[in-house]
Amino acid sequence: MVAGVDQRRRISSGSSFEAIAGYSRAVIDDRFVHVSGTTGFDYAAMTIDDDVCAQTHQCFRNIIAALVEAGCTLDDVVRVHYYLTDRSSFDTLAPVFGQYFARARPAATAIVCSLIDPRMKIEIEVTARLEA
Repeated sequence: MVAGVDQRRRISSGSSFEAIAGYSRAVIDDRFVHVSGTTGFDYAAMTIDDDVCAQTHQCFRNIIAALVEAGCTLDDVVRVHYYLTDRSSFDTLAPVFGQYFARARPAATAIVCSLIDPRMKIEIEVTARLEA
C-alpha cells in the first residue's frame, strides 16, 4: 500500500439516494468488502414485496450482485447483521438465512428495530473477505 493513496473502491447500485445520503452500496477496503444495509427493494423496478420472506430473498439477490461486482460470493462472507422489524419473523427467516449461508457460516447478529421505510421488514448488512 502506498502512503497517501486511497486503496478503496466503491460500488454503487445506481440509486440516486446513495449520493443524497453520502454512502455506497459496497466499499472494498484492502481485502474486505463492506456491503451496506440492504433491503428487499427490487432496484430495477423500485418495488418491494409485502412478504418478509420475499423481501429476504430480494435482499440476498441485491447483496449477491454487490459481492459479485466486488469479486467474491456469499461464501466469502465473514460477518452478517440482520435487522428485523418483527421478532416473530426470525423463526420463519432463520432457515432462509441458513440456505444462503450454509457454507460460509459467518458470525451473525439479529437485531429487532424500526427501519426508515415502513414497507421494509428486513435489512441485511454483510462483510466479506476477498481471496489473497
